[in-house]
Amino acid sequence: MKRSLLVALGLLLMAPAWAQHKANFKAAEKFKASNIQKMLKSTRVRPNWFKDSDKFWYSYTTTEGKKYYVVDPAKKSKQLLFDNKNFAAQLSELTAKPWNFNDLDLKGFELEDDNKTFTFMVDSIDYHFDLNSKMITKGDSTEKADKRNNWATYSPDSTWISFAKNHNLYIMKADDADSTEIQLSEDGERWFSYAWDQDDTTSDKRSRARARWFEDESKLYVNRSDSRKVKDFFVIDDLKDRPEVEIYKYAMPGDKDVPQEYLSIFDVESKEEIKVDIDKYIDQTVSIYFQGDKSERLYMTRMNRTSDTLDVSYINTANGAITELFEEANYPYFNWSYQQLSILNEGEELIWWSERNGWGQLYLYDGNTGALKNKITNGGYFVTGRVQQIDTVGRKVYFEARGREENVDPYYALMYKANFDGSGFRSISTEPANHFMSMAESANYYVDNYSAVDMVPRSVLKDNNGNVVLDLETADLTLLNQAGWKMPERFKVKADDGITDLYGVMYKPFDFDSTRKYPVISYVYPGPQTESFVNDFTITGRYNTALAQLGFIVVSMGHRGGSPMRDKYYHTYGYENLRDYALADDKRSLEQLAERHSFIDLDNVGIFGHSGGGFMSTAALLTYPNFYDAAASSAGNHDNNVYNKWWSETHNGVKRVEKKKKDKDGNETTEITWDAKIKTNPSLAKNLKGHLLITHGTRDNNVNPANSIRLANELMKAGKRFDYMPIPGSRHGYGSKRDYYEQMMWYFFAEHLLGDYRNNVDMDLPDGNE
Repeated sequence: MKRSLLVALGLLLMAPAWAQHKANFKAAEKFKASNIQKMLKSTRVRPNWFKDSDKFWYSYTTTEGKKYYVVDPAKKSKQLLFDNKNFAAQLSELTAKPWNFNDLDLKGFELEDDNKTFTFMVDSIDYHFDLNSKMITKGDSTEKADKRNNWATYSPDSTWISFAKNHNLYIMKADDADSTEIQLSEDGERWFSYAWDQDDTTSDKRSRARARWFEDESKLYVNRSDSRKVKDFFVIDDLKDRPEVEIYKYAMPGDKDVPQEYLSIFDVESKEEIKVDIDKYIDQTVSIYFQGDKSERLYMTRMNRTSDTLDVSYINTANGAITELFEEANYPYFNWSYQQLSILNEGEELIWWSERNGWGQLYLYDGNTGALKNKITNGGYFVTGRVQQIDTVGRKVYFEARGREENVDPYYALMYKANFDGSGFRSISTEPANHFMSMAESANYYVDNYSAVDMVPRSVLKDNNGNVVLDLETADLTLLNQAGWKMPERFKVKADDGITDLYGVMYKPFDFDSTRKYPVISYVYPGPQTESFVNDFTITGRYNTALAQLGFIVVSMGHRGGSPMRDKYYHTYGYENLRDYALADDKRSLEQLAERHSFIDLDNVGIFGHSGGGFMSTAALLTYPNFYDAAASSAGNHDNNVYNKWWSETHNGVKRVEKKKKDKDGNETTEITWDAKIKTNPSLAKNLKGHLLITHGTRDNNVNPANSIRLANELMKAGKRFDYMPIPGSRHGYGSKRDYYEQMMWYFFAEHLLGDYRNNVDMDLPDGNE
């Protein structure tokens, strides 16, 4: 017996450090998203501006309840919109039911154009609240409910309704329930429809049309795609009484037949249609922009299939004539996520966003000739395409930019203004945090919401020079702090090149012990449209906060080829290498963190992600099988050759191939095809050494389940052991089954990084930590 105890003690002392700690499932459950989100209330002020005024109203919730306020910037005043108890009392009398005065749920609460009457709905009945008298009256009709027909698109003055039926476009008068339906088009059909629901097979059913009304209501236009030749893709709904195939159109990289875009303009009075000949580039992508209040012109951009050349043009809506203003080439591709065209003074001038100098900048053009007038911004910083406000009278533009200020995180959106001629550039919100601006139409004032992962969200009212006029709100963290929640930590490391700065966020267990060794898990997303970590205040980091409580250090950081908000070189680093570009930077970042922190155990490394992150986490495990030990990969696009065309071709590249052919009469023709082959995860299956968990929604019509099935097939052929779990009936985001998947991932990492193999068949949490 004594010898046995000594042997057991010896084995315990020889065991690795991680084996001496079990996963803290109880803490993970306490701080998972579905529980912890109840502890946080409002974090931003979303102003609702009065018509033709600098005044605004907003609602904000703290642990004291939900309150409504009205703010007058000129008077520097903030007052309650109403007394909650009085409001609830009036509602109780009018509706004959009790109301929670601490949390008034006022559906459709909005201010009418008279700036004094608020309307809202209760049980589909309209109610009106007078701002001056503070009295509520019951409406005589259900007009607000009637206007919520999900098939109707109202013209700006609510004179007309547009809708689709049998895939064609219709209009009717809005003020008459028995109004005659007027059919405007006749060429609509399934997969070439005027309706948003291209696949609709229900005859005579009204649905929402793709039509957009001009502000003067004299015309409307429809930009639609012809997908009739695009090949079918499908998923199976196995949960139906009789499993059912869902078919949808899906263009893949390199496909010959891809959606073709068409533009039609309809005149309301004459009921005539103008089919605009917008063809310029083969398989082009078209974006349409309004001119302003009038309907004489439409502006558009047309981009070629390789996404490296586009033009800016305008269309004469009377005859469909196109005037090309300018063409721009930008290699390897345009960052269409941030592309923006602002039309000023009915088209007299344009503000165009471009990365032609390697960073996103704003340029002023003549709207009639297309001549470049001047640069509005210029320098080594990134102006996002999201222009916040344009003051055409004062000739100023207000915008957000990143990376201009020294020693400020380049991912933080800071606020600036400049004159149209490029002069008068100045910062107006540069507190070191991520800013979100909402500006009055007058451009006199704006609400500035700012926060960071390690900063409590704050909302202030500022004037257009950035001076604080009024403190509005600070987020209430009372319940979070009481529960023991702590903020994550920001860090900076170098990329694998030893030069490029990378930024990230670290999540620790809330009972962190610096003398312990913790396995490290990297939460990843490869981009290139975004990166995995956030710079705004977050209490969950999606899965990261809860996962860390099991006994892990969870980190999330950027990498070259990730964010489009740094610079064009950083963003396009992964071009033509869509599988491998992010991996070396993730590995090197983890090594640096371990060099800095003795509590990080590099002998036990996990990695996980969803969608592109599922793709990247598997690629990392298979590319560096001696570094990463376990990967949880959900809904991964493991084979981008069966992912969608626009994303894959843009970010990995596509080459035009011309083949000379002769017909039976000997006439020579040219056939155009496209080459867009992309490196895949299945081709690396033989490299698997560690533990891999693959999950995928069985009805995922974004990243089709074929992506994971192909990977599983190659792993089986290579004789590899792995875990595969289909998520029944789920689309891309897993929906109601996300909680199940989250706990499944907890057990997976607890087993393979902590050596904790407790079995809980029903996914129930263990009692305590036993």
